[in-house]
Amino acid sequence: MNDVIRAMKERRSVRAYQPRQISEEELAQVLEAGLYAPSGRGEQSVYLVAVQDPAVIARLSQLNAQVMGTKADPFYGAPTVVVVLARKSRSTWVEDGSLALGNMMNAAHALGLGSCWIHRAREVFDSPEGQALLVQWGVPDGCGGVGHCILGYPAGDLPAPPPRKEGRVLRV
Repeated sequence: MNDVIRAMKERRSVRAYQPRQISEEELAQVLEAGLYAPSGRGEQSVYLVAVQDPAVIARLSQLNAQVMGTKADPFYGAPTVVVVLARKSRSTWVEDGSLALGNMMNAAHALGLGSCWIHRAREVFDSPEGQALLVQWGVPDGCGGVGHCILGYPAGDLPAPPPRKEGRVLRV
């Protein structure tokens, strides 16, 4: 089987991380994979904000948890969070960001990293505090949150993939 297809089949969402930070080289490769994701009309509307400052991650986690109505850490202790944003003026902004997230998660797995897509970025970055963070980070006006890609070294073994449900492919 092709190595890329095998990696896609074996990738799992990781929800427990070692505390050690990923390397700069690993982060750069994951971010590059996100930037090479397809985008509507090739517009490259996606912006990625890599966050490794524990205090900023803690605040993002708190804002995300507030949207869920919980105090639990929605980032599962991951040492890196990549905020995925896209220009909302593009009709494909959510799809563009989603493709970037998928590319980054597959790249992370190929590098031996764990990853997971964490939702609620739209709500967090539509809030006044989220908007202030975007300004502080230098993100252009008009960008909306698509998701967070958490990254780190898995704290345990990845689970085996569950069997695929039958009847989901139709041929015409």
